[in-house]
Amino acid sequence: MTATTPGGLLFGIYPGGLTGDDSGGLTAGPPDDPARVSAALDRLQGRADRPFLVRAYAGFDDATRLGGPHPTATPADAARYAVRGRRLDLVAQYRSPSGDVDGYCEFLRELVVQYGAVTRTLQVTEEPNVTTNPLLDGHYPRVREAIVRGVSAVRAQARALGLTGLLTGFNTTPLFGPDTSFVGDLTDLGGPRFVADLDYVGLDFFPDVFRPVAAADLAAATEGLLRHHRDAVLTPAGLGRLPLHLTEHGWPTGPDRPAHRQAEVVETVLGVVAAHAGELGISGYTHFALRDADSRGPDLFHRFGLTTDDYTPKPAFETLRRLVERLSA
Repeated sequence: MTATTPGGLLFGIYPGGLTGDDSGGLTAGPPDDPARVSAALDRLQGRADRPFLVRAYAGFDDATRLGGPHPTATPADAARYAVRGRRLDLVAQYRSPSGDVDGYCEFLRELVVQYGAVTRTLQVTEEPNVTTNPLLDGHYPRVREAIVRGVSAVRAQARALGLTGLLTGFNTTPLFGPDTSFVGDLTDLGGPRFVADLDYVGLDFFPDVFRPVAAADLAAATEGLLRHHRDAVLTPAGLGRLPLHLTEHGWPTGPDRPAHRQAEVVETVLGVVAAHAGELGISGYTHFALRDADSRGPDLFHRFGLTTDDYTPKPAFETLRRLVERLSA
């Protein structure tokens, strides 16, 4: 399987108003407005028959009651947006302090039953290589086992239900130095069955957000990072054949971060992605995020949106809409 259809990228976006920050806290401003979310998604997607993903997050921890149903944490009731040919890009977070991998695998099976018919991609864990933030899954014990067993649990349940179009994978942030072994450690742990059950690998990356990159260097830096991930991370781990889906990319506005520059970053990064998609096996691109968490907030994490928190478009909204029209599968 591949995570896109031939001839273009599979686009998507996270439409919720809730986001985390580096301290492990959550940032939220005004509540989501489902009607405005739907209108913005319609505008970005364009034609109703164009494949488009809606990224949503659901979490498992030691307080999760198995047996379902399991509501999405953000956006709320995400399945309502899986219309007009759109499907969910569902992230199943693993945040179990006790390391309850058995419970997490059952949670995943229940997610497949509940959401499988409206889901295109089910991502097992979120940024499991990041150990320092309790909002992210690498902070929790046995996370590698959760990925390996979880991917196979999703695949088996999807197969049992005849959900042949449901794809499963995991993601990381960029990996450098000794951390490049993270993916190889997973394939060593899971063996041939894990590799066979994977449909894609995801990458969350935010060039010129947490480490400044000069505007003149952004294209080269983006290409270098993507090439490094394919050649130095995925291929040595035996996953060189798998599609790479860019599961989160964005650039926040704010003081000294003008809205017109956000549009330029989206244009530059997607230009590089499209130019090298075939060579580097890039299957899709999901933007983070549709709206600001809080347009009045001072923090970097408050203003990742292509719109303000009242859904007023920034210039980058139209930039992405135009690129979806041109580069979509």
